[in-house]
Amino acid sequence: MKGLSLTQAVSALEFRSQRASRPLRKLILAAAADAEHNFKLKKDDLVIKQILVNSDLTIKRYMPRAFGRAAMIRKRGSRVTVALTSRTGSKIAETSVAPAAETKPKQLGGESKDLLTVKKTRSDKADTDKPKSFGGLRSRLFNRKTG
Repeated sequence: MKGLSLTQAVSALEFRSQRASRPLRKLILAAAADAEHNFKLKKDDLVIKQILVNSDLTIKRYMPRAFGRAAMIRKRGSRVTVALTSRTGSKIAETSVAPAAETKPKQLGGESKDLLTVKKTRSDKADTDKPKSFGGLRSRLFNRKTG
């Protein structure tokens, strides 16, 4: 997908049979909408600069097995980062907005952000900030007295 225009990337992802193609397509369209709304960039000029898929939170569950044992099931999450850039650097003409005396790059998490680059991050799980409870399974599992 790197180096493809927005329309080429979306049409390529639309006809792929991989399971991750639909969420990735939605993520690219959301990043394009953010670039169009926040930075007044034309949708036709957007190009995918890079796509990064990093690991995220792993939720651990347990499945009962034979002889009173338990097997761990890892539900792995991923964090996808999409960076878009404008091919020509052209902007849509802003209407009824007074020009600012000085434009500064926006700061996002301590990282300097170019006005032509938009990053959109999505996690597969909702509410990852909250600690996950195991519903007492951990205490039941590790406080057993066997033997």
